[in-house]
Amino acid sequence: MANLSVYPITRRWPARDPRRLQLYSVPTPNGVKVSIMLEETGLPYEPHLVDFDKEEQKSAEFLWLNPNGKIPAILDPDGPGGKPLALFESGAILQYLAEKTGQFLTTDPARRWQAIQWLHFQMGGVGPMFGQVGFFHKFAGKDFEDKRPRDRYVAESKRLLGVMDAHLSTHRWFAGDEYTIADISMLGWVRNLIGFYGARELVEFDRFRHVAAWLERGLARPAVQRGLAIPARS
Repeated sequence: MANLSVYPITRRWPARDPRRLQLYSVPTPNGVKVSIMLEETGLPYEPHLVDFDKEEQKSAEFLWLNPNGKIPAILDPDGPGGKPLALFESGAILQYLAEKTGQFLTTDPARRWQAIQWLHFQMGGVGPMFGQVGFFHKFAGKDFEDKRPRDRYVAESKRLLGVMDAHLSTHRWFAGDEYTIADISMLGWVRNLIGFYGARELVEFDRFRHVAAWLERGLARPAVQRGLAIPARS
C-alpha cells in the first residue's frame, strides 16, 4: 500500500483511507466533471473540499499537486505500475479515469477519437466561453457599463451551442449512441450557464432543443446528480 502521508497534499487534507483515490475539488463546472466520473465508474475515492474563501488553492500543499492553483486535482495511490500518480487538469483526469477503469471511452479507435475531440471542444471552447458569460452576466463584470465584452462571449456561446445542437440532432450523445467522458465534461457547464449564471434568456437557450434534451438525459442519471454535489460545501 502506498504511504500517502509522505505527499505534502495529505498534510493539509489527510487521507482517511490511503488505498482510495483522493479528489481535491469544489463543485464547480470543472470540479464536478471528476466527481461525476468517479460516481459513474464506482471507483472508491475520498473527496476533499478546497476552500477558495480561505485561498487553500494557493497553499504550498495544493500547489505541490497542481502548480497552476486550479481544481480539480487527484492523487491516485494505485496509478500506473501500482505507483501513486498525482494529476491535474480536468480533461486529463477524465481520460485517465476512463483508461484506468475501462469505462466511458471505447477502445475502438475511431469512436474513441470522436469522444476525445468533443472533450477538447469542451476544454477549449465551452468552458472558457461559458465561464466568461458567467463573469460578465452574474459576477463582477456585470457592473461594467461597456457591454461589448459580455456580448462577445454571449455571441460565441450561442455559436458553440449551435454546433452542439446540430450534432445532437442526429446523435443521442456526443460520441454517438454511447455516453462518454465527452458528455460528462459538458454537463456541468451547460447546467451552470442556464442555471447558476442565469443566462438562459441571454443565450436564447430554448432555441437549442437538442442540447436541452441531451442535458435532460444527462441530468437524469443518478451518478450525475450525486456528482454535482461533491465535494459537499461546508
